[in-house]
Amino acid sequence: MSDIRAVLTDIEGTTSSIDFVKDVLFPYARRHLPAYVETHWDEPEVQHWLHEAAKEAGIVEASRTEVIDLLIGWIDADRKSTALKALQGMIWADGYASKAFVSHMYPEVAARLKAWHDDGLSLYVYSSGSVPAQKLLFGHSENGDLTPLFSGYFDTETGHKRERESYARIAEAIGLPPAQILFLSDIREELDAARAAGMRTTQLIRPPQSLSDNGHPAVATFDAIVP
Repeated sequence: MSDIRAVLTDIEGTTSSIDFVKDVLFPYARRHLPAYVETHWDEPEVQHWLHEAAKEAGIVEASRTEVIDLLIGWIDADRKSTALKALQGMIWADGYASKAFVSHMYPEVAARLKAWHDDGLSLYVYSSGSVPAQKLLFGHSENGDLTPLFSGYFDTETGHKRERESYARIAEAIGLPPAQILFLSDIREELDAARAAGMRTTQLIRPPQSLSDNGHPAVATFDAIVP
């Protein structure tokens, strides 16, 4: 892959454990969301995303309780809502600031990202979590602040992760031909979409999962990737 000039990486199951998101971040947001909405109701950014959530649900007017119940239901259903992701990110910011948790990174990830960065590769993130949430996760990792390694971040405002057009937009935003971008993910459908847009792909299959042939190069760790 000597022609690769940028690496675009997913987060869950790729750089970080799905369990961290599922067992730490989601429960924290669910637990603190009611109080957060009540105490930040009048803030313009919170109002914007609450309005977007209500609009997404087809609700013309909603009480605080109705909006809170709606968002809690979406968390339980793991709904890929941009409004929900934005609000979760605000709640997680408080959690990181209070040191309630730090974000998990697989053992080799930080060193490998730094090595790629030092070798002149541009690094980007594409995750269903909001861009602010992505920056928080990499800014408060077990390995310290990794955000200086990244050149940019993309979330579902760019487009859904299983659609070819999303990756075409990302390549255009990065300013490189898709063939010079390597996309890393644990989800085959995301890799299929990236490849359909012309990107190179590698699937992360973390233990205890076993490597299998899904039509994409598959590795168990970042150390096995040589872009």
